[in-house]
Amino acid sequence: MLPRLPGRLGLIAALAATGVTCASDPTAEGVGTPYAIHAEFSSVNVAVGGSVTFSAWVMDVRTNRVEVPITFTACNGAIATVAIDATFDPVPATSAKGVVTGVQAGTTCAIVSSSGLKPDTVTVIVPISGTGTGGTGGHGPALVPLGTAGNYVILAKSGITNVPTSAITGDLGVSPVTAAAITGIPLTLDAGGTFATSPQVTGKVYAANYVAPTPANLTTAINDMQTAYTTAAGRTNPDHTELASGNLGGLTLAPGLYKWSNTVTIPTSVTLSGGANDTWLFQIAGGLTQSSATSVTLTGGALAQNVLWQVFGAVDIGTTAHMEGRILSQTSIVLRTGATANGRLLAQTAVTLDGNTVVQK
Repeated sequence: MLPRLPGRLGLIAALAATGVTCASDPTAEGVGTPYAIHAEFSSVNVAVGGSVTFSAWVMDVRTNRVEVPITFTACNGAIATVAIDATFDPVPATSAKGVVTGVQAGTTCAIVSSSGLKPDTVTVIVPISGTGTGGTGGHGPALVPLGTAGNYVILAKSGITNVPTSAITGDLGVSPVTAAAITGIPLTLDAGGTFATSPQVTGKVYAANYVAPTPANLTTAINDMQTAYTTAAGRTNPDHTELASGNLGGLTLAPGLYKWSNTVTIPTSVTLSGGANDTWLFQIAGGLTQSSATSVTLTGGALAQNVLWQVFGAVDIGTTAHMEGRILSQTSIVLRTGATANGRLLAQTAVTLDGNTVVQK
């Protein structure tokens, strides 16, 4: 029989007599020996370009923290990076802090490890930035305002050429060039002299040499087009950078901001999948080339007016190919024979058509 001792002394004596040790007893088996590593969170959400810090520590069998080195490793550095927080240096160092930084939209993980122990894993979610159009359930970057450039389905500074017969829905505009820079689209000047019509155009055609207020309106529209281009090119924190090295063939693209430092190609059809309030912005520092008989396809309720292609170089849409979205090109836009487009063609040089169907969206 155990001797009766008062209070806490009696409890300690009883445990000792039965072979059970206390966690606070430094001589207890396993105390002070690394047993398991633990991260503060099972998952974290971090924005593109943002950072989240979390703690991790090593425990012994009694859940006491043990001072040992801890390392942090990113599972996929293309989506998120992770590093130890060098400013966090507690004394004693019974825990460490990892800093997760979002690179582009996606899901990955951070591995927390210490020598000889099974690592702990933190799921890292980098959501698509932005709320799209701002409507219910929208994702993606805020829409780039086109200003009065949005009044035109085709707007160009140096001319619009066409090999008949094309079918264009929406207004056309050229400035600072005159109507002489519009070829292959027969024009009939309205009695008032402010616009012309054409059997190939369901809309009106405007040129810088028409009667006021057309010249001033076109000057404003051209300036708005250039401002929209600069705004689109200046958007930061892309959800995806250098995706597929610029080869979009066969991909299905979620809403978001995409950025490439060179030319983008569409050798086979690509799908943009999202809802009516989702948005896509493609920042392309080179040209955009779409192969013949390929399509940019919208699914899930996605809308062409919520897709913007900002292209530094020339845009070339292949024979019988189909494009969706608004194109802002710093140079030229060419639609090859029989190609179709839903959106806008806004070029800082020329637009070239060849028996195309273009519909304003």
